[in-house]
Amino acid sequence: MADASPAGAEAVAEGPPTALSAAPGYQVRRLYQAYVAAWVRLVDPALTGPQFAVLTAVGAAPGRDQSSMASAVALDTSTMADVARRLEGRGLLVRRTAPDDGRRKLLSLTEAGEEALAEADRRARLLDERLLEPYGPGERTALLAELMALADHWEGLTGSI
Repeated sequence: MADASPAGAEAVAEGPPTALSAAPGYQVRRLYQAYVAAWVRLVDPALTGPQFAVLTAVGAAPGRDQSSMASAVALDTSTMADVARRLEGRGLLVRRTAPDDGRRKLLSLTEAGEEALAEADRRARLLDERLLEPYGPGERTALLAELMALADHWEGLTGSI
């Protein structure tokens, strides 16, 4: 009996076409999807990566303004404002108007925010360990340096495209 499946269906069922698997953006998307799924299961299903980044940055430099925090965590200012409002609504962050400029919002963690950050950070470090398990210490350092260099390069391309 002849196979009624369309030409190339077996290749798709076995994996992505070579044009996809050879594309760096496709591999980055796969990594990101796997990371988000692991984050939700192992770190915190309610706290997003951008929210965690904001809490981490604010915890490291309390009292800085929202705009500079946006730059520090690679968020545009409108996304940062939305993330900060959501964190404030959950009682994890306080936004105060800067005394010298009513348009600037200064950010700090609440006690609940400090506790949530500490727990999420503990779990995130465990996730990091699991993600990097196949690599030795030197390989991890090299991999992270390569990922940072690639991210810097790709971010640099956004201005020239």
